[in-house]
Amino acid sequence: MIICAGNNETFDFATPMGVGLIETTMNLTRLCLFDKPEFLLFVGTAGSYGQAEIFDIIESKTAANIELSFLTNDAYTPLENVITTNLTDKKDIIVNSSNYISTNETLTKNFLKFGIGIENMEYFAVLSVAKEFEIPAGGVFCITNYTNKNAHEDFLKNHDKAKALLQEHVKRRIKELTSS
Repeated sequence: MIICAGNNETFDFATPMGVGLIETTMNLTRLCLFDKPEFLLFVGTAGSYGQAEIFDIIESKTAANIELSFLTNDAYTPLENVITTNLTDKKDIIVNSSNYISTNETLTKNFLKFGIGIENMEYFAVLSVAKEFEIPAGGVFCITNYTNKNAHEDFLKNHDKAKALLQEHVKRRIKELTSS
């Protein structure tokens, strides 16, 4: 099953789950309880912490939920904050999730030291639910912005093209998988 966030980030081939960690968790859990999918593929846009370029396509099976306060030693958590469905030795770019969009370029570059390259609001929720229901899962993302003071404006400016690139990428990958 292919899923996406919702609101203005929908695709004709994906089922919307909601925006942010809470809506996604609630709606995806409900879906899994009543009609558990065999596989989950999340498709969405993301912000880059500096290495990934605008309109790059990133595939990942690893997500984190690490808040900016962790980077300044102002917080800790007793909860698991990195989840992966990657069963290979292939190194993933970790996708960080929060209900907030990062705009502090200096601070967010520190995520790169931990292998965390991009952020998407929903992905940690997707992998958390997938893990709970033992569903294989992954994500495909297109970069719309850098995590800086222009994040929102760049997201808006690049969103339509990013969605078109994602649609093209996902449809091509489905065709590759079904023809082999």
